[in-house]
Order: sequence, then C-alpha cells, then structure tokens
Amino acid sequence: MSTHPDDVVIQQVELGRVWQTVDPFLFCVHHDDDYPEGDEELGPCAPLVGRSIGMDFSGQDGWSMYHGSLVPGFPQHPHRGFETISFMRGGFMDHSDSLGAAARFGRGDVQWMTAGSGIVHAEMFPLLNDHDRNPTELFQIWINLPARDKMVPPHFAMLWEHDIPQHTFLDAAGHPTTVTVVAGQVVPGHAPAAPPPNSWAARPDNDVAIWHLDVAADGSWTLPVANHPDTVRTLYVFGDGALRVGGTEVTGGHGAVLRCDVPVEVVDDTGAGTEALVLQGRPIGEPVVQYGPFVMNDQRGIQKAYADYQETGFGGWPWDVQDPNHGSEVTRFARHADGRTEELAVP
Repeated sequence: MSTHPDDVVIQQVELGRVWQTVDPFLFCVHHDDDYPEGDEELGPCAPLVGRSIGMDFSGQDGWSMYHGSLVPGFPQHPHRGFETISFMRGGFMDHSDSLGAAARFGRGDVQWMTAGSGIVHAEMFPLLNDHDRNPTELFQIWINLPARDKMVPPHFAMLWEHDIPQHTFLDAAGHPTTVTVVAGQVVPGHAPAAPPPNSWAARPDNDVAIWHLDVAADGSWTLPVANHPDTVRTLYVFGDGALRVGGTEVTGGHGAVLRCDVPVEVVDDTGAGTEALVLQGRPIGEPVVQYGPFVMNDQRGIQKAYADYQETGFGGWPWDVQDPNHGSEVTRFARHADGRTEELAVP
C-alpha cells in the first residue's frame, strides 16, 4: 500500500479476489467468467473433473462453479444486517428468496436486496446459450446498515437497465466517457433509480454513489466534488486499463482512495480505454462484526442471528431445491414478494 499526501490519491491498494472497501461498504467482488455452452440442466457443457464442487473458486479454464454443483452460482444461504447489490455486466442471474420473490436479470440490470432482519436467497448463473459460450460478468457489492436499521424488514428490489441513467461526457478533444449511475446523482436533475427504502443510500445526506466509468482511449473525465465533507471515495480500476489520477498512475487490479473535496480528473493512460468502478459514501462509523453471512455491531448480535436462523429459517425456504433456476427461456422478469410481476425484453 502506498500513500501520496500531496496528491489527490490518498492511498492505493492491490485488489485481490475480494476487493478491499471502506465504510459504509463491506465487500466487493468482480465475477468475470467465460463459461462454455450450456447443457440441458443450464450448467457448463464441460467436464468438472479437478474442481472442488461446492467450493470452486479456481478460475480453471476461465470460469468457476463457486458453490454450485450443476449450475454455477450460490445456492440458498442466509443474510442479516446489511444489503447486497448485484450489478450485471453480462450473462444472467436467477434470484430466488425466502420471501417468495424470484427474478432473472441480465446485462445492465441491478438487483438491490436489503437483508435487514433476515432473508435466505439463492443466486445462480444459468447458462442459457446451448450453442456458444456464456460469458458472465457482475459486481457483487455489500453495503452496511446502521444499528437502527439492521432489523428492518427484508426488501427485494430490481433496478432495470432502462431505469439506470447513463451519461456520456466529452473531453476537450472529443473523447467520450460514459458513466453508468447505479446510485448517487452525477448530473443535476437526473436522479438515479431509488434504492430500497431503508438503505443507507436512501438518505441523500449519506452521499452514497456507485458509478461505472468507461473512459475512451486517451479520454478524460473529472469526478465532481462530493456533497459532504465526510464522504469517502474509492476508485477501482479493473481489467487491462490504467488511469492517470492527478500525478499518480492507477493500473488495473488496483484501488485508490481519492480526495473528494476537489474535482479530480482521471485520464486513460493506456491509449486503449479504461473501465473503473467508483464506490463512495459517508461512513456509518459503527463497530462492524462479521461472521460469515451476518454483519452486526457486536458478537452478541452475531450469536442472536445464528440462533434466530436455526429457529425460524428466516421464514423458511419455499423452493423445492437449494439452487433453483427459472428455466431455459431467454427472458428477464421479476416476481416480487407482494405478487407484483414484471416482464421485460432481453436487450
């Protein structure tokens, strides 16, 4: 880790499989898997020999099964005390949960789930293309809840691609930067889709932002000043890109905590274009005790979460299998816990 006290880059860190985050964020993972064609069970049409099925994070041949045994992904598991945000960049995810909600969503869509007092969900990656490869890419982001909101009712929300603002900015030379706004307004008057009602991001004073930057070859864009002096902003450069940030180069596979009390220009430093993810927000500033799928403020809260889950199953699991998928049809839909349904075309 390096520090640059005289620059807009406060700190740099190398990214591993799990990216380091700063309060109010807990966790970020970039899943990028080049799956082969799918079989009749929507799993990979390829031998699974040599993989630790049920715990395959190997990246062997460019893809992992994760906790899946037939279909890649994450069969049913519980959460309490925070939120999960799944930002799809390619492929599909099948969501099923203990509220009875279900969804299939794909490129550009975001699922935002408040675990709150407790929920069980499955996140599977069905391989719907049976005659070609199934590249699947997403960010999975965890954001904390303050103590007063850790036991709010669980909530499942879909932010569809057409509801998520994209803004293209041209620099002085005409090079574009496209900013996809999952949370946190970039252009005045163009508010992003609303997060769940009890999210830390639902309160504007908390200045939460989740932005994806696509900076064209030799392009540049200036990040605006944050709305609050306590805001912490982290820039993650992934893939083969690199950005010149002030006087510092931030290369692919690195994150940088930036000053956000001044405008900060980022410039593509590769001549081929660079992608980056920005996470920012005011810190919650409370103790964080995490054990597996539960995030509370103290050990007693963790013990209570396990006891409650063992006693109630957080409402039980209404599905016949631990790893449900939603069939072979290439579609996007959501069925909410209140029975409301949405059906969308595949872009």
